[in-house]
Amino acid sequence: MARAALNWSLADLSKAAGVHRNTISNFETGRYGGSEEALAAIERALESAGVEFIPENGGGAGVRLRKK
Repeated sequence: MARAALNWSLADLSKAAGVHRNTISNFETGRYGGSEEALAAIERALESAGVEFIPENGGGAGVRLRKK
């Protein structure tokens, strides 16, 4: 969802996070949990592009874009 909100391709996120495209694809499809380092790099890249991660609070976790 976060990548789609930015209209980023796998290649875009891969470049921004410094993580291989296969790792991102496998994470997105639930086939691979990823290393802590890879997941942190993906999170940092998305946050620096304006994504906010919304914590689980009874209504479910989610993402949104920061207002500019």
